Amino acid sequence: MENSAVYSPTTEPAAKAPRRRPFGCTLRHLRGWRLPAKVVQTIFSFVAVVCEEIVDYCITCSGLYFFEFVSCSAFLLNLLILCVYCTDLYESLGEDKVQKL
Repeated sequence: MENSAVYSPTTEPAAKAPRRRPFGCTLRHLRGWRLPAKVVQTIFSFVAVVCEEIVDYCITCSGLYFFEFVSCSAFLLNLLILCVYCTDLYESLGEDKVQKL
């Protein structure tokens, strides 16, 4: 028996790997108004962190420390959301795990 007769019908040509964008950036999961809203939230929370760091002197700093904590947490969480939804990490984790996160 000839090798080409045995292997030709069952062997498929190698499929090309799908072309990916650099760093796996995609905007499929944040469509419409959600992407601009998340970007604006991230910018505002970053500006809040910077403004808080400008303050040199305060008499009672407990409110300022709370504001620092909230604004820094908002900035980091917004960055996490943007990273998950705008990269291939969403597909890697799976939709159910992202919803739980």
